[in-house]
Amino acid sequence: MAPYRPRAFLHWPILLGLAMWAMAAISHAAAISSASTRLAQIDGIRTTDHARFVGLLVEAQRDAAGLNKADQRYLRYLQGWEANYEGRYSEAEAAFREVLAGGDDDDALGARATAMLMNNLTGQGKYAEAYAMAPRAADSLDTVADPTARFSLLANLSQMLTFAGQPELGLQYADMMLKATPPGTSTCQALAQKVVSLEGARQLTAQSVELQKTIDICTSDRQLIFANAIRLIRVDRLIEAHELDQAIASVRAIAPDIEASQYFPHLIDLSSQRARIYEQKGDIAEARTAALHTVALNHPGDINEALRFAYRILYSVAKQQGDYAGALGYYEQYVIQDQGYLRDAKVRNAAYEAASQHFRAEKLETEGLSKENRILRLQQALDAKAVETSRVYTVGLSLLLVSIVLWMVRIKRSQLRFKWLSSCDGLTGIFHHQHFMAEAERAFRILEKRSGDGCLVFLDLDYFKQVNDTHGHAVGDAVLKHAVSVCKGQLRNDDLLGRLGGEEFGMLLTDTPRLQGAVVAERIREALAATPLVMNDVVISITASIGVACTDASVYVLQDLCRAADAALYHAKHMGRDRVVIDGEGVVPFPAAMPTLVRGGA
Repeated sequence: MAPYRPRAFLHWPILLGLAMWAMAAISHAAAISSASTRLAQIDGIRTTDHARFVGLLVEAQRDAAGLNKADQRYLRYLQGWEANYEGRYSEAEAAFREVLAGGDDDDALGARATAMLMNNLTGQGKYAEAYAMAPRAADSLDTVADPTARFSLLANLSQMLTFAGQPELGLQYADMMLKATPPGTSTCQALAQKVVSLEGARQLTAQSVELQKTIDICTSDRQLIFANAIRLIRVDRLIEAHELDQAIASVRAIAPDIEASQYFPHLIDLSSQRARIYEQKGDIAEARTAALHTVALNHPGDINEALRFAYRILYSVAKQQGDYAGALGYYEQYVIQDQGYLRDAKVRNAAYEAASQHFRAEKLETEGLSKENRILRLQQALDAKAVETSRVYTVGLSLLLVSIVLWMVRIKRSQLRFKWLSSCDGLTGIFHHQHFMAEAERAFRILEKRSGDGCLVFLDLDYFKQVNDTHGHAVGDAVLKHAVSVCKGQLRNDDLLGRLGGEEFGMLLTDTPRLQGAVVAERIREALAATPLVMNDVVISITASIGVACTDASVYVLQDLCRAADAALYHAKHMGRDRVVIDGEGVVPFPAAMPTLVRGGA
């Protein structure tokens, strides 16, 4: 397996999610008693002195029986915030719902609870409900007079839009948040959210001035959770730029602050970054230790990016050490994390699209009802002009019908696009890993029923990391597209082609015996080698290592065929790359001029 390249932006909104609501002050109508003043003081030190905040919160809970209803509601909000901070998301959700049930969601505390509940639901993966709340929250911004509550809503909307793959919109809300920072409040939080949106848009490098500026302001204002999150982003940029010495130095510098905060998302990301750095430096012992620590930090059933990195590294190390049983176990865990990542992204995007469409539909319905009411009033006022009124009504009805038709067309187009996105890789346009495996499973069941032959082919582009490092990611993307185009030219319409991840591709040749499968694989290898990519006057040669597994050796069990093809691919790379290896046979010894074979259905 080739060295792992980080996927598109995902995890920084989660890291900043809880801290983003850490406002230093609150203003709401009930904050007039001495108890309210005490609670407001506790509220104000959540991120500047978290350990003291926890101690004072415990004391306030002991005195809860003597609080009035408004103060109990305020205390319940602070309890929910701390539960969210510690990762006890179910308890936090219950607390925020109690706060909302005990007052109006348009008061200051209610608005803050709404923002926190959206954040909490997103953290739990309850995207449908979270994104259903977001459009209404955005629509209510003009009615929120309290500066602190408005600030919290803007922060939440910026984060959720960035998290849903809309970083440009997230950046707009971050700029609004910066302008709406309440007087006397640090700009740290708004600047941090802006950095998160820039990271989501892939506009940051390790040298970006926004990173150091935000770190300096947050550190100066004792907002260490925000400062730590931005430092972790910078480490991520350093890793991607292969500036590993700076990256490990940064990790060692920020480790004491993160370990002192005990903020769970920061802890697991710090451990994951250690593992990635040591892996890239070639120190597999330290990489394994850090990866195992990452796994130990998480809870059973967790699905997150840090675990995905950890299991991939553990799989790679175990395979290098010859521990194939251990490697298989780690690979299975990696697949669980990888599939969970894909499923999470698909559900999140679907929830965002569904919520947006539903909100637009509601607005369209409201506008349509308002239009009908205006027409009725016009008819009543113009009884003497029946002909003119009839014409106005006809025109209005026609416009409404046209609007509905256009809306339905847009909905249909969105559904078709989402269906395509849910099954295909966004860069190359071929099946992504999950959909390819599902289609391959279905094809093997059909082949088994009629005792047909089939070959599973795994292809990995050789030295692809060097292409990215030498020419940049834009050229690397062009190489992937070119390789897909060449492979398609050697396949039939009935064959399957999918991207398994990074520079690795999978193909299923249906109705193809072992010899014909070997011939097709060799032709693909030769075609890639014979058609280098020419881009910006630079010629980039492409070679590939290919592993082939056939149904006559592994029957029709997809998992067994995947293991066999992966083992053959590993053997091809181990023998020097740019070759085809058939499972159980070794390197394919093709003559200089291969015979032309006609496969069934070609």
